[in-house]
Amino acid sequence: MNKSIPEFGRGGELNTIIGKGTVVQGDMRVQNSLRVDGTVNGNITATDTVVIGKDGEVEGHIQAKHTFLAGRVRGNIIAQGKVSLETKAVVLGDIRASRLVVEEGAVFNGRCTMKEEDQEEET
Repeated sequence: MNKSIPEFGRGGELNTIIGKGTVVQGDMRVQNSLRVDGTVNGNITATDTVVIGKDGEVEGHIQAKHTFLAGRVRGNIIAQGKVSLETKAVVLGDIRASRLVVEEGAVFNGRCTMKEEDQEEET
């Protein structure tokens, strides 16, 4: 695992994990953080961090405080803070964030809008 993707240890904020081989159909609303190593076919909304592991796939939009990607997302990403695309990440969609990190080898096909971290989201 790349060291820029958070590892949630004992007592960490991670409270939901979609394991490898698991498929979730439908939208998800998560308090705190979520890690996806399986497949989610639907939108994800989290109050904190969303991590898409190297085997993770999301077909839908992601809205979270921070998003770290090593897997594949087909949909838009809105983050109040940071979006990080690791070496093997693939994003097919738009990104709106206050900070964006794209490592060499990542694929991003979409538009990016940068905003201030405390700026309110438009509904």
